Amino acid sequence: MNADELILVSVDDHIAEPADMFERHVPAKYRGDAPRVVEDEHGIQQWWYGSIMGRNLGLNAVAGKPREMYDLDATRYEEMRPGCYDVHERVRDMSAGGYLAALNFPNWTGFSGQVLSQGPDPKLNQIMIQAYNDWHVLEWCGAYPDRFIPCGLVPLFDPHMAASEVRRLARLGCHAVAFSENPEALGCPSIHSGAWDPFFAACSDTGTVICLHLGSSSRPIDMSSDAPVSVAPSLSGARTINTLMELLWSSLWHRFPDLRFALSEGDIGWIPYFLLRAQHVQEVQSGWTMHEFPKGMGPIEIFQRHFLACFIEDTVGLRLLDFFNLDNVSWESDYPHSDSMWPNAPEQLAEQLEGLPRSTIDKITYQNALRHYQFDPFRTRSMDQCTVAALRAEAADVDTVTHVGRATGDRERKLEEFRSRFRSAEAGR
Repeated sequence: MNADELILVSVDDHIAEPADMFERHVPAKYRGDAPRVVEDEHGIQQWWYGSIMGRNLGLNAVAGKPREMYDLDATRYEEMRPGCYDVHERVRDMSAGGYLAALNFPNWTGFSGQVLSQGPDPKLNQIMIQAYNDWHVLEWCGAYPDRFIPCGLVPLFDPHMAASEVRRLARLGCHAVAFSENPEALGCPSIHSGAWDPFFAACSDTGTVICLHLGSSSRPIDMSSDAPVSVAPSLSGARTINTLMELLWSSLWHRFPDLRFALSEGDIGWIPYFLLRAQHVQEVQSGWTMHEFPKGMGPIEIFQRHFLACFIEDTVGLRLLDFFNLDNVSWESDYPHSDSMWPNAPEQLAEQLEGLPRSTIDKITYQNALRHYQFDPFRTRSMDQCTVAALRAEAADVDTVTHVGRATGDRERKLEEFRSRFRSAEAGR
């Protein structure tokens, strides 16, 4: 497979949102309540929404940095490459990395926007969520509509408000929303309660994909309080296992036969085993579990119809594609996080895809993403302008080495010690 000939669309990148993102989208009456970036006495910049602290500013905004400078978070915008937060530089970085378009998840709000739903005033929360979405759809994605797949946030404190926002976003041309992998973990109703049916109905009616990014429940992975730091990233996909199993066995499919979910950043190599395990459970234990799938369907059919499976680098999964609906598998870049292969993704991905039919490769690398998210970059760009080689030629002057930041040191070790103590305290409750 010639990497230069690929057309790549990522269904999972991230934005380190710029500090001025709310200025043009919050009504004047509420601007004093808008989320803001505050710099403390140590020079650390941090997002705050009222008294609620946002997630780390950069969340591994390490694109282009050597490994010894992979910090747990960037503490200032100057410690990131501008492509993390500047849309014009982001497009140049995408071109330098050889990929055409991307769906971008939030960072400081949490991956399901949960920080903006945690304020004490629901009306204010709704205003800020809509302001975030207007910035994301109209400014970030609107600056380059052929390069970004919009993905909105919804109020997690009110399913009816969430449904209304889905419909509003659809009118703006946005057909993806970030949602929690486990809303109950955020103090919201569970997916089994029926409370979310208005939201699910709105997504089904508008053809909106519900994106379940790992880590979007703010729930830590269950492990020893003194587990080595490498354990958590090695187990990152474990949370997606729970998410898939709960959804497979839910009653949603009887009520919403057109509903679709994306398992964002969960990888795919583990999926065939758990599908077969679920099939076995249904075959041998349904006499007492009394679970009924829609007629003619079981766990495998539900998965193949309703789930978009996404991977960054997954050689195992690509060897097991017979278990998947090839129309529902997509590639992710994860720029600017530490799992990303940027700027060398085309070469590494081409090696993994070697031997697959070109029709399969095209589905995985761009066609499935365009169909699921109702996105058409070819309205303004010819296909020969969308290949890895053509895009890199447009950004030949981009320096893909990031020359700002700091080496991992005492601050990172102290932060991990704090997290270990926090896990230990939580386990003792």
